[in-house]
This record gives sequence, C-alpha cells and structure tokens, in this order.
Amino acid sequence: MEESEMKLSADQIAGMVDHTNLKAFADEAMFEKLCGEAREYGFKMVAINPAQTERCKRLLEGCPVHVGAAIGFPLGQTTLECKVFETKDAIEKGADEIDYVINIAELKNKNYDYIKKEMEEIVAECRKAGVISKVIFENCYLTDEEKVKVAEIAKEVKPDFIKTSTGFGTGGATPEDVKLMKTTVGDEVKVKAAGGIRDLKTALQMIEAGAERLGTSAGVEIVEELKKQD
Repeated sequence: MEESEMKLSADQIAGMVDHTNLKAFADEAMFEKLCGEAREYGFKMVAINPAQTERCKRLLEGCPVHVGAAIGFPLGQTTLECKVFETKDAIEKGADEIDYVINIAELKNKNYDYIKKEMEEIVAECRKAGVISKVIFENCYLTDEEKVKVAEIAKEVKPDFIKTSTGFGTGGATPEDVKLMKTTVGDEVKVKAAGGIRDLKTALQMIEAGAERLGTSAGVEIVEELKKQD
C-alpha cells in the first residue's frame, strides 16, 4: 500500500488515536503531559490504568477527550468478579471507555463459555453506563483459530471494539491480524489496533487493514509526521 492512497487529514488520524500511558511508574507530570497533548491534538481518548481515572478525568475536564481505563491489565488473569468490579469502579470514577483483557488461559483451555460470559458481563456493565467497551485479545499468544473464535464470540455479544494487543506482550498489532479480526466481525464490531504503532506508515497500514482506533504512545509523532506531508 502506498501512503499516498490514504487521504486522511491530521485531524482525522488524531481522532482515531487512543493516547496511551500505561507505565507503572508514570507520575503526575506524565499524566499532565498526556492529557495536555490529548487536548491539543484532539485525540479520541487517553488510555490509562484505572488508578489514574479520576486524575485524568479532572485534567480533561471541559474537553471531549475520553478517559479509557484498562481492566484486568495486562495479563487478563484476574477473576471475572474482579474484572466486573474493576469495570464498575472505573466507570464510577469517570471512565468513558473500558478496554479489558480476556482470560487467555481459559481461551487456551477452549472454555469458550467462560470467554463469552466474561464478555457479556463486562459489556453489559458498559452498555448500562453508556460507556464504550473494547475486548483485548493479546494476539501474540493466540493461534489464528483462537483469534477467529474470540472474534466470533464478539460478533454475537457485540462489544464496541475488539482489540489486537495490550502492548505489554511479546508482540503488537499486525495488519494481518487486524484484517483477520475485521473480516470475522464484519460491520458488527469495530477493530482497534494497538502495540508497536510508532510511525505514520504503520498507522496507515492498520487503518487500511480495517482498524478504526489506534492505541499508541506515539500519537503526537504520527500526527506531526502527517502534517509535514501536507
């Protein structure tokens, strides 16, 4: 794909970016920077750990940028009850979006009923609160068959998005995975690409493959790179 084929403006790209800082050591100054950049560039969301939800909500007060809390992050190995509580708590503290990690071990066990129940319960909490839901697969640990299986469950449950990766695994988003996920869910569910998206070329590849959101800590660099081409 030639980059010139993508006719998206800097504002359009920015509106797809979930501006991310999920580092354990991120301090107040880092979140002030994150939220300041999100305001300035018009990013869709800041992606943060739940403990920072209230802080980022306060920092973004009066602007349309969403606050997105990562649930069961990054391993997905908390119980369903914990994930549901964490979801409710994040929403109560101001989260506009929820990105949760599936129980990868139960998927490997072929316990598809568990995967569906987990998705149904978390998505239901989000719907009840009018909050956007995203299901993180962590594709670097999955076979294509497993990716398709979770996508088929999502097509039935209908979260708002399915998402490639946490960014903390052994690999991130690939155009091939985005295309596979999008082909499976069709127009029923949107796809978010995350992990390893650090430049404009990669961002455009993900969008071309079918992604409608981009999880990245390099949103500023990506938008500035596009502006230089205009």
